Parts: sequence; C-alpha cells; structure tokens
Amino acid sequence: MDGTDVIKLPVTEERGPDKKRTRPAKFDPKEEAGKRRKNVESLAVLGETDSSVKLLEELVFGAEDELVERLVEEDEEQTGTLLVEDRDEESGESDDEDNARLQLQPTRKAAWVDEDDELEEVVDMKHRFRRDLMRGETESTMSKQKLQQRMREQFQKSMGGTPSWAESNVKKKKNKADDEDDDDEEEEDDLLRKTGNFVASSDSLPGGILRMKKCLHANSARPSEDRLSTVQFHPSAQVVMTAGLDQSVSLFQVDGKTNPKIQSIHLEHFPVHKAQFSLDGETVIATSLKNKMFYLYDMMEGRITPVHSVRGLNEARVKEFSVCPDGGALLLTGTNGYLHLLTLKTKEVVRSMKMNGNVSGVAFSNDGSKVFANSEEGEVYVWDMRSSRCVNRFTDDGCVKGTSLASSRNGQYLACGSQSGVVNVYSQETCLNSANPKPLKAVMNLLTSATSLTFNPSSEILAIGSRAEDEAVRLVHLPSLTVFSNFPVSKRKIVYRASCIDFSPHSGFFSLANNKGHAPLFRLLHYKDF
Repeated sequence: MDGTDVIKLPVTEERGPDKKRTRPAKFDPKEEAGKRRKNVESLAVLGETDSSVKLLEELVFGAEDELVERLVEEDEEQTGTLLVEDRDEESGESDDEDNARLQLQPTRKAAWVDEDDELEEVVDMKHRFRRDLMRGETESTMSKQKLQQRMREQFQKSMGGTPSWAESNVKKKKNKADDEDDDDEEEEDDLLRKTGNFVASSDSLPGGILRMKKCLHANSARPSEDRLSTVQFHPSAQVVMTAGLDQSVSLFQVDGKTNPKIQSIHLEHFPVHKAQFSLDGETVIATSLKNKMFYLYDMMEGRITPVHSVRGLNEARVKEFSVCPDGGALLLTGTNGYLHLLTLKTKEVVRSMKMNGNVSGVAFSNDGSKVFANSEEGEVYVWDMRSSRCVNRFTDDGCVKGTSLASSRNGQYLACGSQSGVVNVYSQETCLNSANPKPLKAVMNLLTSATSLTFNPSSEILAIGSRAEDEAVRLVHLPSLTVFSNFPVSKRKIVYRASCIDFSPHSGFFSLANNKGHAPLFRLLHYKDF
C-alpha cells in the first residue's frame, strides 16, 4: 500500500522529567519598607507641576472654576438641542398616530355582566308616558333596547344633536382636534359649534294640524236645559258667558278643569236669542226671539234693567244686534234691510241705513269707521259710520243667498257665508275699493248653510259653522288658507249643532254653543295666554 492511504495518528510527545518548583523568597520587612519609600518619593516628583506649564493652561483654558462652568453650559445646550429635535420629529408623526389611536382604541370590557340583560324585555308602549314615542299602531309593544334607542333619538332631535356631555372621551378628543383645525377657517358657520335647538319656535300658527286639548264643558257646573244660542268670552277677565232658550244667562270662570259657576240670572218669559258683553265688559245685552224689549245686566252692581221701548225705533222686535267698536252704541238689525244705530246712554236711535233685501250679517272694520252688511240677495254693502253713506257695494262671488258675515281684527280679511255652505274669504282692502272683488279662497268644506263665522283675535284662524247638521264646524288656517285636518274629531260627536262660536281674548281657548245645552271647550296649545 502507498503512504498516501494511511491515516496518521497523532504523535505523542515524550515527556521529560518533572521540573522542580522554586520556593518564594523569604519575606523581609525592612526591604519592603524601603521599596515603598522609594515609590512615594517618585510619585511626589511626578505630581509637581512647573509654574510655566500651569500659567499656559490658565491662558488657554481659563481658571479651573471657569472651565467647569463652561463645560456645564455646553452640556445643557447640547441636551436642549437634542430635546427640540426629538420633539419636532415626534410632532410630525403625532397627527397620524392620534388618528390611528382613535380608530384602534380598544373597547373596554364590562366589569360584570348580568345574564338577564341579554334577554329581550318587552315594554308596553300604550302607557301614557310612552305613547308619544309610538310611530304607528303596530308599535304597541317594543323591546327595551329599541325603546332606549328611540328615546335617544328623540332626545337628540329635541336638543338639535348630541350635547358635549353625552359624548364619549374618544369622540371628545376627536372633536377637540377638529375644532382646533377649524379655528383657522374664517368661513365656518357658528351654528355648527352649538348644541340645542337651531330653529326657535315660531310665533306664527303652523297649518295642517291644530294642537288642541279637549277640556271640561265651559258650562258643566250648570248645563242649559234647552238649546244654547250664545257663548262669549269676557274681553278682559277669564270668564265665559252662556245664554240660551232656557231663559237664563250664566257666567263661569274658565280654568279648563272645573270651570266653576260665578253667577246665573233668570229672565222670566224671555228665551235669549243673543247675549253679548259691552266693550268694557261691565254690561251684558240680551235680546229675545219675539220681543221688542231687551235687557241690560250691570254685572258690577248686579242690576237688571229692561228696555221696553226705544225712541225712534219702528220695529216689531229686536233680535239681532252688534256692539259698536266705540262701545257707546248698538247697531240693531231691523226688517226690510234697515240698520239702526242706538246709543246706550239715551236709549234712542240716532240714525238708520237702508239696503235692498233683508240683512243677514253685519261686521265692523277694525277701526270702526266702516260697517259691512250682506243681504239675503248675496250683495255686500259698505257703509261709512260717520256719514251713514254707502261707499261701496259688490256681489259675493257665486252667492245665491247670504247667511253670515265676519271681519278680522287686523283689518286684513272679510268672510262671507252663503246658504250653500261656501264661505268666500276676501281681502278687506279690496272690498273697500273694488266693485267686483275676487275671493282669496272659497272654503267648500260645509254642505249646509254657513250660519256662524268668527275670526280669532290674532286673525290666524277662521271658524265656520252650521246649525243645520251635527259636527258641521271647520277651522281655517288663514296664512295658508287651508282647513285644519284634525277638527272636529271624527270618532265621536262632541260639537253637535253649533249656533255660536267664540275665541278667548288671546286665543288660548275656543268654545261653541250647541243644541244639547252644552258649551264644549278646547284649549289651543299654540297660544300661551288666555
């Protein structure tokens, strides 16, 4: 075999004989002390510094104290520079990090979970406290979670959004960051920075649905035994008057709850056809159906004065009348188209006016200088009260037989009722100046004769009624000239046949006189005062 194929084993070196360990030298204390002395002397020589070298160091580096202070200042400056650089680098990434942190914010786990909370609890929505949250008859019951969501939506809607105290901390931080960015924009809308109602409640009456509440009958303390012919609110006190064919006139305090009776007077053999307060509210004037006599009731003194005859009045009976706006006279409606002006002080007729046909309705202008009167032939006359002269005359559009008339207190509207049930609403200014005015609106919601027309004090509502049919009463929203859809209530009869309609001095209440001897009372919630 060749030598290349042989694996060589490591060669073991031959070990020589063991060497003898040398013993350490014997310790000599005197020799050691001498060595230490020599070392100390050498160090002392090295530690001494030449005075020239020390002077050079002071010229170059300054004194020792100054050098230390300078080194401390340089160290502080370097540290501050590093902090500023680190802050700049961090600020560049802070916006992105904050947004990412807000999005990736971990949700907290509940500390304790009740198993009953997971069960769906059904809530009765027909309860009077939850009835307003229903959006239909199908929602008679609702789960507790859905009810909470509905209440939250209702609250946010009433507040105009989520208030700041109801927001979560994450959302607050995000909103705060957004607000800081938006401060630099000059065109930002201030409304977006506020909570609450953005739109304030309007003073004008909205159309469509009239917010109202049914109250106890105005004369519930003393219902009439026969048909009521009159209901009227006192011009200044919170009092309502009713009168009817039971020969009585009654006064009630209006509170909407009990409506207690104040006083009631009985007029012997005198079924009351119409009763009305004087302008100052101290006297009640009452007329009957077939008597020429009428009564004056002084409420302050409690005295009833019958007026048997009127000087200068050639009429068989006194039935219809209107109190003049000046308060000192009555305008009596006679037969054959006559209108008589009667002074209350002397109880005599001072002048009369004559029109064609029988008078069916009378209404004064807001300042009392003009009086409107319509006839059964469908013509409307405009008289000047000072001169007793007819200043205008026109035909009610489409009217065959006129039945009623009313004017608004703000001097804007004039309403004419007809036997067909159509009520034409005119501009009062046009009626004064035009010989052929066109109505602003023809209200055709009644099918029987329109016998009662009344404007509310704010001239926003026109009440029209008919005594020929049950529930034949409608309320017209004058700004839009549309009829309120929620009156009368169709489910049950409340109004019956209304012969008279009236509003309280500030439109807070609305009442009617019906054939059942009752005066249904309604609270108009839009108006705050009586």
